[in-house]
Amino acid sequence: MNIKSKIRFMALPVLGFMLTATTAMRAQGSNDARIQAEAQRALDKKDFSNVQVHVRDGVITLTGDVDRVSVRDEADKKMHKLRDAAGVNDMIRVGARYENVSDQQLFDKLSKKLVYDRVGYGTTAFNDITLKVNNGVVTIGGTVYGPTDKDSAMGVVKNTAGVRGVVDELKVAPLSPMDDRIRRAEFRAIYGAPSLNKYAMDPAKPIRITVVNGHVTLSGFVDNEMDKNIANIRANGVSGVFSVTNNLQVQGQRAER
Repeated sequence: MNIKSKIRFMALPVLGFMLTATTAMRAQGSNDARIQAEAQRALDKKDFSNVQVHVRDGVITLTGDVDRVSVRDEADKKMHKLRDAAGVNDMIRVGARYENVSDQQLFDKLSKKLVYDRVGYGTTAFNDITLKVNNGVVTIGGTVYGPTDKDSAMGVVKNTAGVRGVVDELKVAPLSPMDDRIRRAEFRAIYGAPSLNKYAMDPAKPIRITVVNGHVTLSGFVDNEMDKNIANIRANGVSGVFSVTNNLQVQGQRAER
């Protein structure tokens, strides 16, 4: 075999590799185009009008601006549902139009919404929610009665324009028939006191009663120190309670709700 023949035979596998690679690249390009078309159809909604989609090697990248965290989360969720997507890179900005809204304004707005959240469902008095706002990012904490209460509170925050991010530190009290009995007894003991039943007139229930494994925490606001002390005495008088932590604050005291 002469040298030219050897070179020719050596070139054949290389040519085959190049054809295979080219075919693979074309197939991937076609797959990317299909994924992009599916992604754009999934985001064919007014809320996503400022969201852009780019697909490369099966990975979806989302960019653009939306007003609410819930919209960004919905877009991300829709992309993860696409069958052939290799991954999602979510770079959507939230609340760019609300950069002039101060943290205090956002805190006040959310506090007002959350204090009346779930009113009428019978669990409002047992939900204690705290808020912190830093550069538009909201940290929501505390303890609520059940998963539905948590979902509702998170929905309020994520659907509020101006919130740029959410840190979830909100806990759900464990399911417990004993704690349910204590909750009912605590509610009757506290709101049934002659000097405290005035607080029951507000559907937001300023005195919040959290019960976790027999341990009671009181939070919220009262008019004076005497009401705070009476609530503490009444809470400690309920049978089956292991401890009572009285975090009630007197109106006028500067505090984080």
